[in-house]
Amino acid sequence: MSVRVERAGPVTTVVLSRPDRRNAVDGATARQLAAAFREFEADDGARAAVLWGAGGTFCSGADLKEVGTERGNRVAADGDGPMGPTRLRLSKPVIAAVTGHAVAGGLELALWCDLRVAEEDAVFGVFCRRWGVPLIDGGTVRLPRLIGASRAMDLVLTGRPVPAAEALAIGLANRVVPTGTARAEAEALAAELARFPQACLRSDRASLLDQEGRDEEAAMAAELRYGQAVLAEGLEGAARFAAGAGRHGVPAGETGDATGPGALGETGGPG
Repeated sequence: MSVRVERAGPVTTVVLSRPDRRNAVDGATARQLAAAFREFEADDGARAAVLWGAGGTFCSGADLKEVGTERGNRVAADGDGPMGPTRLRLSKPVIAAVTGHAVAGGLELALWCDLRVAEEDAVFGVFCRRWGVPLIDGGTVRLPRLIGASRAMDLVLTGRPVPAAEALAIGLANRVVPTGTARAEAEALAAELARFPQACLRSDRASLLDQEGRDEEAAMAAELRYGQAVLAEGLEGAARFAAGAGRHGVPAGETGDATGPGALGETGGPG
């Protein structure tokens, strides 16, 4: 199996492991990736996931050696994407732990994730430019939405390598961490997300994704609907905060104490 799933409490880590192909994805691997994330979505005990490539490479894209063969990636308007899970809209967050290269279809996998934690020597890029292979799994859609059309056009047309520091500066990466630590750092971040009240977290995430393409009035109305659906969790959290749950281990000015400078009043921790 070129994909394996490892579980630590509420955190699921999906491991892409084809080191002999630099974690390039063929048809079978794409199916395994999609199945792994469907299982994560269906597991009520799983709250956040990490996607990590073993062997020093996140993913080098589609396996070009298999293109045109029965082992190649599926390319069709229906069903799963060529790289596997890239057409799934999950209700729970996924974090890409990027080590080495996340290029071509591997970049598209990273773009599908909610957050990207990249190692200092990680490299992103549309490397398929040099082979005449198009971006057909979300690259030309998600990249400009993340970093803006002008920067995305630069990356798409030139196919140049984008080092981690630049990726962080333009919003392609969310965190840059020491080499060799991306998986551990991403799993720690996933565990942090898993500790928050989940109905509210998922509702806010869904609203953020859903606002894309809506005008402001429609987006605001949708946000209200999402929020109203989880107000019960918010009322319970407010009660815990009022009872003192948020007053220990919270930085000064974030305790909800309206008498202090910079008090925020709504920042009680997960409790």
